[in-house]
Amino acid sequence: MAAASVELPEATEEPSAEPSEMPTETGRTVDASNDLYEFAFSYPDAAGAIPRLKDLFDTRIYQEREKLASSSSDDQKAAKKEGFPFHQHSYGAKWQVVTDLPGWLSLSAELYSFSGGAHGMSNFDSLLWDRRAEAVRKPRDLFTSTDSLRNAIREPFCDALDKERETRRGEPVQRDSGQIFTECIDPVAQTLIVGSSNGQTFDRIGILVAPYEAGPYAEGTYEVTLPVTGKIMATLKPQYRNSFSVGQ
Repeated sequence: MAAASVELPEATEEPSAEPSEMPTETGRTVDASNDLYEFAFSYPDAAGAIPRLKDLFDTRIYQEREKLASSSSDDQKAAKKEGFPFHQHSYGAKWQVVTDLPGWLSLSAELYSFSGGAHGMSNFDSLLWDRRAEAVRKPRDLFTSTDSLRNAIREPFCDALDKERETRRGEPVQRDSGQIFTECIDPVAQTLIVGSSNGQTFDRIGILVAPYEAGPYAEGTYEVTLPVTGKIMATLKPQYRNSFSVGQ
């Protein structure tokens, strides 16, 4: 049965932005637009089917829209006072299923924001729902330390990143050249996701890289996917090792 549509509370002291709720089974899609801002947020049925996870996302919808309404209102007032043009702000978050396993639901999000600058910014987010513990976790929570995970994935990550950089730039990347956007970056400082090719265990790790991290804005985002190796398995906390397997 389809979940009932939930109305998002209006932002305090802001012009009304009538949200449109697209009917889904258990997920939710909210779109709202007015003179101050454009707002979009969606999460999939798999997340909406879990009451605690649905509550978390519904809370985020409210909080992010309130934050957007407040910042855009403040900017509009400042623009009027200082005599410069006001540009409509925007925020978007699209959550998607990475993989749905017997013990886990892995999700990632594409984020977008614009607050009146030269251009908007893209970013990523991720989370895991631990079905056994009924708790939200971040992918890095499953490892003994960020240092151990970094040491396990840095070399293959850097090699894969440089290969993609070379494809986009049409020339080899020299890491020791001292030029901007040629050095490797910290993979663990990026957004991590965990995925599966077998439907039973996590056997690959994704690293999602926002603009300006690995290249200029024009190059956009990067995504590197690595198979889980024995070296990576060794960095997992003992209670999570059965949820992973070596990938191909």
